[in-house]
Amino acid sequence: MDKPVLLTGAGGRVGQAILGHLGDRYHWRLLDREPLSSDKIPETVSDADVFVADVTDDYAVRNAIDGVGAVVHLAGDPRPEAPWDSVLRNNIDGTQTMLEEAANVGVEKFAFASSNHAVGAYETEDRTPQMYRTDDQFRLDGSELPRPGNLYGVSKAAGETLGRYYHDESGMSVVCVRIGNLTRGHPPRNYERGQAMWLSYRDCAHLFDRCLQADYEYEVVYGISDNDRKYYSIDRARDALGYDPQDNSADYHADGTPKEHIAE
Repeated sequence: MDKPVLLTGAGGRVGQAILGHLGDRYHWRLLDREPLSSDKIPETVSDADVFVADVTDDYAVRNAIDGVGAVVHLAGDPRPEAPWDSVLRNNIDGTQTMLEEAANVGVEKFAFASSNHAVGAYETEDRTPQMYRTDDQFRLDGSELPRPGNLYGVSKAAGETLGRYYHDESGMSVVCVRIGNLTRGHPPRNYERGQAMWLSYRDCAHLFDRCLQADYEYEVVYGISDNDRKYYSIDRARDALGYDPQDNSADYHADGTPKEHIAE
């Protein structure tokens, strides 16, 4: 990617995972609704490339996005319990604003941070907790319809549909990443579901790197590490994007301690 890459929600966990591993790989433009502390901004990013703005502000988004080749859109209200007025404004309206402005300026690739909550209601009482274990064969692969488990999940499902629309209308490549449970250094402690959908920081960064490098049209993929126990398939991420995750929650004990030395 020769042109700049706009990263929204740069100060959040996903943004920091990406920047921590890819900070010097791209010409980043960073956007967040709150000022970013210096420790959250890679040394290679100039002050002119840092924007404090709301993603629903058309004018501010237009200034930040002009001239970029790709967008990684992470910004939004991340709370699973977020109320409707917040997810409507921050997640749905904000995503539509980003996609509209991206299409208007001819952005080539748009990576949207969707969520496991877009399909949370597939985790029914008769499937759980068995579906979190290695001997269960149930898999979601991205071809299924969304089945949100909360209003936050509804907003992410809406974002995926908006991505489909803008891809069809403009030809912009759009990939929606249904992110699992992102934690740094080790899987979630003593949390079977979280360990089945664990996404390490380095695998997260690698996955979004592939979103920027691969050739695709419209894709929905799952963002988890290569865990022994998983109910999300990463086959489509491998095939469409060249995703090659390095981490596995099975390499850790239930309390998060490594079974052997694991490099971050």
